[in-house]
Amino acid sequence: MCGVRGHVVPAGWAQQLRGALAPLVIITGDGRRLGQCLRCDAWLDTPIESTPAGEPGLLSPDLVPRRGQALRDAIILRAIAVERAVHSVAFGLLAIGLLVLRVDLTGLQSQAKTIVNDTNGGLAGPGQTASQTTILHQIERLLNLRRGTLGVLALTAIVYCVLEGTEAVGLWYERRWAEYLTVIATAGFLPFEVYELTKRVTIVRITALVVNVAVLVYLVWSKHLFGIGGLRREEESVGLVG
Repeated sequence: MCGVRGHVVPAGWAQQLRGALAPLVIITGDGRRLGQCLRCDAWLDTPIESTPAGEPGLLSPDLVPRRGQALRDAIILRAIAVERAVHSVAFGLLAIGLLVLRVDLTGLQSQAKTIVNDTNGGLAGPGQTASQTTILHQIERLLNLRRGTLGVLALTAIVYCVLEGTEAVGLWYERRWAEYLTVIATAGFLPFEVYELTKRVTIVRITALVVNVAVLVYLVWSKHLFGIGGLRREEESVGLVG
């Protein structure tokens, strides 16, 4: 259903609201009153009889569909929110896995030690040597794990999960504080991402770095955070003043 951009009021209000109604309602040469649709820009008949009695108030911004730059900003913010939500879920699952591993670490290490001893005592064919070496290397890493280390890693994953989840919720609802939080957190993690790339370059790490830099630049410049990119654009308000 189309929403009418303008309100037609009784004649007694015309003089008072002339300035507010001018860009919203037009009167054709044959006396028809037209109001502009908020969604499709079509001009619709708005007869006086269809106008509720009483003094018109402000038109709620929630009733005005966004378009143009405002709509693009909302879509981009929600896309960033979804990306942060995916990260939050991943960190949450990682934290659960680390906690489970920490609880049963002794039993797992005992089984791993048995596997290592059995493997070293057996004979492997030429084609199995490489695969066995890789498997044994991973098992030996399990033997070197400490409960304290797993606890720290699990706590770190929980902090990341909560942080990314908070960013996701705040950005989805377009909260200003969430934009600042996302920028600060993203900027703080960039040095670690660059350091990881210096150790090993992978497609995943490069993609993560590019995405985070893009998010950082967009929020700082487009949202005018910290006064960068000029003054913040004033929010538009559409309505009638009684």
